[in-house]
Amino acid sequence: MNDALRSLLELLDLERIEQDIFRGRSRASVVPRVFGGQVAAQALVAAGHTVPAERPPHSLHAYFLRPGDPGAPIVYTVDRIRDGRSFTTRRVVAVQHGRQIFHLTASFHAYEYEEGAGALEHQEPMPAAPDPLELPTAAETLPRHAERYLSKEVAERLLEARAAIDLRYADEPPYATVGRPREPRSQVWFRTQGKLDEAGDGIPRPLLDVCLVTYVSDMTLLDSILLAHGRGGWAVGDVVGASLDHAMWFHRPLRADEWLLYDQESPTSRSGRGLGQGRIFTADGQLAVTVIQEGVVRVPRG
Repeated sequence: MNDALRSLLELLDLERIEQDIFRGRSRASVVPRVFGGQVAAQALVAAGHTVPAERPPHSLHAYFLRPGDPGAPIVYTVDRIRDGRSFTTRRVVAVQHGRQIFHLTASFHAYEYEEGAGALEHQEPMPAAPDPLELPTAAETLPRHAERYLSKEVAERLLEARAAIDLRYADEPPYATVGRPREPRSQVWFRTQGKLDEAGDGIPRPLLDVCLVTYVSDMTLLDSILLAHGRGGWAVGDVVGASLDHAMWFHRPLRADEWLLYDQESPTSRSGRGLGQGRIFTADGQLAVTVIQEGVVRVPRG
């Protein structure tokens, strides 16, 4: 486990300041606001701390209301909406400077293992993808395109944001093909930079795995929108934007420290908004997660 991953785990390990109230720290991201994946992951950690460990999240639905201030803590208040025999529901409100910046509703359900003729189970097959070990790392890819970024500082922050996660593009990322529209599809392989402690580093597993995947899910999902229009992204400065809402469904168990394939596409963009949808598969072909997000995507004025 490298220092960046250890720092990320500390970021997710919230301080409990009351029974259902938690406080989390923030850090700067590529853009001058709190990274949306961090807020979503921290909110899910807060909700998960009020649910029995044997009942992991199976879905979340969230709205990003205001930009987060990376220089201030975030307070997460959990509302225990329902504790049923099979499902548990929680609502989380994130507050900074007295204003709500994020809402999340999450549902929790223990995995049910069925066998025989009564088991209703199917999934889409895993798409073809190259071996992740044959693909360049972010540390190898990002410096090759440093001249495209807004500044050297932005390039350094982008590399720092990837330091805890080994994230590898199956094809060229948006910032490498500026000016050349492509099919609105993207694939990345990812895993944590090192193995996770089975004890969960302060967060019980599998909650930790799900929260880490939630964190990563916001990194590249809107890439396919950029590809469709030959845009490089926020770090290049040829678009401005932000996440609006985020939904995830967790279908099968996964481990964030083992390779996961994130297959992403954009069915549409219009009126300053774009939709991204993705599927996350385990290396052995199990469909583990479905993700959908809408974001603001605009060409800068002037």
